[in-house]
Amino acid sequence: MTRMSKDNVGRFFAALAAERPDPTTELAYINAYTLLVAVVLSAQATDVGVNKATAELFKTVNTAAAMVAFGEARLRDAIKTIGLFRTKAANVIRLSELLVQKHGGEVPDNREALEELPGVGRKTANVVLNVAFGHPTIAVDTHIFRLANRTGLAPGKDPRAVEDALHSVVPEQYLRHAHHWLILHGRYVCTARNPKCAACVVRDLCLYEAKTSADVPASSASPARRPSHRGRASSARATGRRAPRRARRRGATSRGGRAR
Repeated sequence: MTRMSKDNVGRFFAALAAERPDPTTELAYINAYTLLVAVVLSAQATDVGVNKATAELFKTVNTAAAMVAFGEARLRDAIKTIGLFRTKAANVIRLSELLVQKHGGEVPDNREALEELPGVGRKTANVVLNVAFGHPTIAVDTHIFRLANRTGLAPGKDPRAVEDALHSVVPEQYLRHAHHWLILHGRYVCTARNPKCAACVVRDLCLYEAKTSADVPASSASPARRPSHRGRASSARATGRRAPRRARRRGATSRGGRAR
């Protein structure tokens, strides 16, 4: 895919910045520790779901020491509405123990130490470094990965490739908030299905060929679904053409006959 030009990348972020001057995470947190826990819990879960689970929890359990005292069993019960809650509870307790043992209960301000914690990978570390400590890191999630490839902003075959590509093209003045501008735009505008291109502030800069518009339903920009074998067989009968062999076999089986 053609990459967006350097000048247009600057215009791209200028437009996102004008639309959202002060972007921030949608995860609810109190301090660096609760942010870390929230991000760990958010893997394969929505921010809304995590916020619901942690609303009461963080009122009293908001330090590593408090979490260790709270215990894994009670934590499992508190976050049981979140996917993979058993594994996540075990990771949160263990990382809390390590924070107490190795870092005085504080969240470390460096990638290596963060990634040594259970349940913390590069993406989680990037979020914590960016939100809690102001580092110009970019955590590439599914929204940013899709947007970077779709728009031509920073195409890449995997999240790390996209992250590196973004760091090579994002103007320095936009790096601090690039992560949130991109994730929020991907979450609410450049969505996986039916992207809201008509309402997109960077529409004219985007290289996505199948843009939707206000006049054309967004679904029309998506490739038509391949008809089922049954649908192809029915279509063949209607046009007088012979149905594909696989469709004929399935039809025979569905009528109680034996496919040969």
